[in-house]
Amino acid sequence: METQDGADLCFPPLSNTSCRKPVLLHSEAVILQVVLSSISVLTAALNLLVIISVSHFRRLHTPTNILLLSLAVSDFLVGLLLMPGEILRKTSCWFLGDIVCSLYNYISFVITSSSVGDMVLISVDRYVAICDPLHYPTRVTERSVKLCVCACWVGSFFYSSLFVKDDLTHPGRHKSCYGECVIVVDYIAGSVDLALTFIIPVTVIIVLYLRVFVVAVSQARAMRSHITAVSLQLSVTKKSELKAARTLGVLIVVFLMCFCPYYCVTLAGDNLLNSSSVSFALYLFYFNSCLNPLIYALLYPWFRKAVKFIVTLQILQPGSCEANVL
Repeated sequence: METQDGADLCFPPLSNTSCRKPVLLHSEAVILQVVLSSISVLTAALNLLVIISVSHFRRLHTPTNILLLSLAVSDFLVGLLLMPGEILRKTSCWFLGDIVCSLYNYISFVITSSSVGDMVLISVDRYVAICDPLHYPTRVTERSVKLCVCACWVGSFFYSSLFVKDDLTHPGRHKSCYGECVIVVDYIAGSVDLALTFIIPVTVIIVLYLRVFVVAVSQARAMRSHITAVSLQLSVTKKSELKAARTLGVLIVVFLMCFCPYYCVTLAGDNLLNSSSVSFALYLFYFNSCLNPLIYALLYPWFRKAVKFIVTLQILQPGSCEANVL
């Protein structure tokens, strides 16, 4: 009996203070690890293709694509860091120590908040492009977008540090046993985080895209009623912007569908991080990082062309950055 109990502990020598291993059958643990690990590798690989595509080809250096690049970086980090961490916490014991646990929780806050910030910036970009097209080229430039992206990431690092500063200064203070990696956020901080990373951003995204939808419908009707050459030339520009709005609209809808369940579970009062409902909602949110590049592949011809250049190693040729992938 003692041997069986020792086998169930994360650290058998510390029998009084060691956590117990997750209650999973060996076959279940193997299947879960294989599935989640495959999704993790796929997420990192697909988003790396997006990062290389937008970074390498100069024709893709547009304000909208810079925002997609920032989103791809956060999605890449989800596949590279966050998913493996959750796999370790769900299927095994935490053997990496308290400091790594604190850093992991900090990075998860940073990546989550930066992803939400990127989605808000994408909504603002489409709002200006559709609702104020005449001023879009002057207001939304590569330089201004790069500054906004930098501000988003710097703000995410600063914002996240406020929530986990106690955990960073005193690693492991909230764990109940050895082999556990948890973070505890008090009620006030949790309420502020709920407002700043869920309620306000989601409201802004929905309001802006509803406005974009209304204006897009009215512009589509106006384009069908004009037949002059000048109007036709203007229509080509508007059609490209409308197409981009629809594509990014799909991206945002999928993001909200994967993002909202986690906070809905939190609002419902299920705050236990090891509960099955929170775990499922968290995996769903992380899975969104794998879906984003698949959406690009389905809806963006330039991404498919860029991937072909990458996998065939044509990007290694001199002057490949000037290739026309649009």
